[in-house]
Amino acid sequence: MSQIKLLKQKTFFPLFLTQFCGAFNDNFLKNAFVILVTFHGLKVAGLPEGVMVAVIGGCFILPFFLFSAQAGILADRWDKTRVIRYVKVAEVGIMGVAGAGLLTQSTLLLLSSVFLMGIHSTVFGPVKFSILPQHLNEDEIVGGNALIEAGTFLAVLLGTIMGGVMIELTDGALWVTLGLILVSVLGLISSFQIPSAPPSGSGIPMTWNPVSPTWEILKSTRKVPSVFNSLMGLSWFWFLGAAFLTLFPTYAKETLHQEQGVVTLFLCIFSIGIAVGSLLCERLSRHHLELGLVPFGSIGMSVFCADLYFAGGVDPSMGVSAGVWGFIQSPLGLRIGLDLFAFSVFAGFFAVPLNTLIQIRSAPNERSRVIAANNIINALFMVLAAIFLAICAKENLSIPVIFLSLSLMNIVVAVYIYLLIPEFLLRFIVWGLANIVYRLKITGREHIPKEGAAVLVCNHVSFVDWMIVAAAIKRPVRFVMDHHFMKGFLIKRLMTRAKVIPIAPGWENPSVLEEAFKSIAMELAQGEIICIFPEGKITKDGTMNPFKPGIERIVRETPVPVIPMAILNMWGSFFSREGGKAVFKVPKRFRSRVGLVIEKPIAPESVTAQGLFDKVKALQA
Repeated sequence: MSQIKLLKQKTFFPLFLTQFCGAFNDNFLKNAFVILVTFHGLKVAGLPEGVMVAVIGGCFILPFFLFSAQAGILADRWDKTRVIRYVKVAEVGIMGVAGAGLLTQSTLLLLSSVFLMGIHSTVFGPVKFSILPQHLNEDEIVGGNALIEAGTFLAVLLGTIMGGVMIELTDGALWVTLGLILVSVLGLISSFQIPSAPPSGSGIPMTWNPVSPTWEILKSTRKVPSVFNSLMGLSWFWFLGAAFLTLFPTYAKETLHQEQGVVTLFLCIFSIGIAVGSLLCERLSRHHLELGLVPFGSIGMSVFCADLYFAGGVDPSMGVSAGVWGFIQSPLGLRIGLDLFAFSVFAGFFAVPLNTLIQIRSAPNERSRVIAANNIINALFMVLAAIFLAICAKENLSIPVIFLSLSLMNIVVAVYIYLLIPEFLLRFIVWGLANIVYRLKITGREHIPKEGAAVLVCNHVSFVDWMIVAAAIKRPVRFVMDHHFMKGFLIKRLMTRAKVIPIAPGWENPSVLEEAFKSIAMELAQGEIICIFPEGKITKDGTMNPFKPGIERIVRETPVPVIPMAILNMWGSFFSREGGKAVFKVPKRFRSRVGLVIEKPIAPESVTAQGLFDKVKALQA
């Protein structure tokens, strides 16, 4: 389903609009307050401008540390839609307090409203993401996350710009107050259109002690390694995002010698880029979770972040304070703009799959609390970003050097995560093969069961057939491969972590063969999908070899449906044996179309090796 159609759904659009209004008001209020402090002399206790701006940010982020655990418990205990409506009612009141602060120039009221909006966002965060799996189908969740991510950053952009512009108008405080209240009322109205989302963990005890439940939530995230590492990956995304947003004013003013308008331009490019990257995720992942986009995103982020260092500083031909248009027209300005846009697009590729993985792989009765833990860690990493930049400033590092440091740090973090969870790297290789090296067309994907055990059987044309199948099947697939293929430290490590089952002919190694059948039976008993290539070897002339009877033994011992598949147009590729040894030859084609045709499942009692051979051969035709 396309994202445009998703926006038309009553199960999604009200939630999208509600969260958009909340994110808009967060930044509308904060930036109006910052402008009053920075340019209009609003102070409290004689604190300097820089300290006051830091206090505003601290008031907003503090609730994430104090109340995220309670917010997660609340979202799991109560109907999520009910929580959203209460939060939106509270937002209208908070905007009333903020309006009073603006009209009376009361720093205390404004700080209080920022702190209360921090509580609002703390409570709303776990609900807006954990509700998606309840309202959307599996093939809609990636698109839903992409829209939420894109909408959030566009709301941040618009709110920040409007807060700065409207507070400078005549009677700006009045106009900002009216805008804050109007947007909060719109969010409240849209919240009443969100369908009910019943609680998934009603027996969880509520406690107002912020320490112990926070610690318990953080410990619970380690139950599923892929979820925990996704939390850490997302938090690193927010580290980089916070660092970039903090650097923009100094970068524009001190390194590029440009005016305030260039800072706004950077914010626009950054926010729009993340929105574009997020929206592209659904298309690149074919509407399903695709972890291969995460390494792809991290590579792009590192490359374009590093290029901000190599771009250097001032372009002599541009002149000082060339204005927004003059900056865009200069070679340096164009290069920096493209780097920022590309970086943020790849950041969207990085973040959306991680968000989706957390929602899909977290236990339903713990999902909101896991997302609450994510918010705590995100907030911590944003604080660490501020500390990192403070250290860089103390060491007098230039902004381009800081960009290079962030790029190198991103490489280290990415390698660490992918070594811990090779699934990310494996999916990247598989995704790249299917979308860059080839153009894969899949027919009959609906025949793959969304849950439960099944055996996939396929013809064997090349050394990368298993990658083609893995790219097409979004569920984890346990492949049965010749044990010789699993030699070498790196390959063996990847294949072992991917739970590949090694097999050998009975005449060569009977113990490996028997162990393979035991592993297959165990995986099927646990509801997994097994894929085998019954020919037992890659074709040497493009024609199919007879299917071996091992498939009959598999379904006899564990009766499950068998799904025939056929790979098309791989004969003659670089990885096939046509024209010489596979791989050891000159490629004849690039990005050629290949296909995978998937047939309806066959009942186990009807399975024979010859019958499957005939089915697959017919699919090839």
